[in-house]
This record gives sequence, structure tokens and C-alpha cells, in this order.
Amino acid sequence: MILAAIDIGSNAARLLISDVMPYKDGTVDYTKLNLLRIPLRLGFDVFETGIITAEKTKMVIDTMKVYRLMMDIYKVEHFKACATSAMRDAQNGAEIIRMVQEETGIDIEIISGSEEANIIYETHIAENIDSQEAFLYIDVGGGSTELTMFHKGNIIFKESFNIGTIRLLNNLVTDAQLDHFKWFVKNHTKDINNIKAIGSGGNINKVFSLSKTKEDRPLKLELLKDYHKELAAASIEERMHLYNIRRDRADVIVPALQIYTSVMRWAGAQEIYVPKIGLADGLVRMLYSKYTKDS
Repeated sequence: MILAAIDIGSNAARLLISDVMPYKDGTVDYTKLNLLRIPLRLGFDVFETGIITAEKTKMVIDTMKVYRLMMDIYKVEHFKACATSAMRDAQNGAEIIRMVQEETGIDIEIISGSEEANIIYETHIAENIDSQEAFLYIDVGGGSTELTMFHKGNIIFKESFNIGTIRLLNNLVTDAQLDHFKWFVKNHTKDINNIKAIGSGGNINKVFSLSKTKEDRPLKLELLKDYHKELAAASIEERMHLYNIRRDRADVIVPALQIYTSVMRWAGAQEIYVPKIGLADGLVRMLYSKYTKDS
């Protein structure tokens, strides 16, 4: 079954196309056929002005036309498109969604922060970890951060915060928001020992790649803090040159590391695992579950 997911975030829009097949032992293989990322950077408009500009609106529509063509080429059987923080906050978000539907046939669903956390959970990130251990899942985006706490096989909490890389970069997060963020993490993890973190998002994946860490090994908090210090001290051009980072990643990677390291410190987590997962992966898994149940 060929399935696709479109994730329209605050920094970029992604199209994931997967070939999903059940195996004879009952497991399901998710084979990535293509992953396309376009840096729309909607959050830079929305979090400052409250709207998506005409220029960015055209970029959204053109991107969805390309994604529609890609899905047709791959003969995608089912797909789902979701938009998160920037489109949620845009006063003209509903109008842009209507235009996209009329021109491409793609229906975009604006999802809440809690729905985003639920969908990410569909990646089944806890399946292959020790059910007796404690894991804090941290997903950092341009407009929001989603946290999910697992302990002894149970979900302790799932929470979304309007604190993301673009909001921090543009000084759009208040001290009160940061204080509440810190209080929530510390208060809800204080009775749990030996918490390990699981991170998702393009920025943590980039740092993992830079670190040359083996696929199944975690990053240490101290290493993340070192990268944060080094990158913060460099200009955007230096980050691009010295670390081989794209321009649309070079500015947001520093506030992203600020969020990851802060949450880990507050929760007492000393290491973070970085599986390559995200919202689009969760959407594909939800689609597969839906259409196999219906068949």
C-alpha cells in the first residue's frame, strides 16, 4: 500500500511517501520511497503579523501542486495533509486552505498541539524501549514544542507548548511562558528517576548527524550543551560553512538546542536518543491503521 503524509510546519513543509507492507510475522514494514522538504518558513510571517503574506500563500499553493504531482507519479493510494502551529495561528489560514483545495484537491487539516502530540505518538516510539524505564519524548518545531512522558509502559502526560524555534528567534516567547514551561516539566517529572529523552525534529537530527554518533546510541546532554555554545557563538554564515548547515536551518538550530537542553536539565535527563521520526511518520501509520481496519 502506497501512502503519503504532508506536514506543513512553521519552518518547512514535508511530503513523505511510503510503501507500507505487512510481513508474515505480523510486523509492518514502512519503506520510505521519497521525502521532500520545502522551507516555506510560514512562522516568520505569522508569529510577527498574524497572517500569511501573499508571497508565502503562493509558495504554499505551488508546493502543494508539486506534492500533488509527486503523489500522482508514485500512485499514492491514500494521503493525509496536516498543518500545525503557524497555520493554526494565521488569521487567513482557513482561506489559504480553501485555495489549496480548489487548486490541488488536497484537503489540509489544521490540528491542535495536543492532536499533534497524539499523531507523533502513532510512530510507536515506545515499542522497542524497556517498558520499565522512563522516557521523555521532545518534539521541537518552529511554533511549538510537544512533550510526551512514558513511565513503566504508561503515558504520564502529553502536552503542547507555544514555544518553538521561530518564536524564540523573534523574541515572541514571554518570560511567563518560559516560567510555566519550566514549572510544568520540573513538577511533572520530579518523582521519576533516571529519565532518558527521545528527540525528534530536523534540528536534533542535524546535531546527531554532526556528532557522528552510532545510530542506536544516545547523545549526552553535555555534548548538546557544547554544540549549543559553539553554534551560538558563530554567525549564520559560519554555521553554514563550518557545519554544512542549510540557511533555513542555521538560524533556528540554536533556539532548538536551547529548548532541548533546557527540557533535559529540568527533567534530569542526561542523554537523548534520536530516532528519525516525526509528524509525517505518525500520519502514515495512522493512515495504514485506518485503511486496514476498514478493509
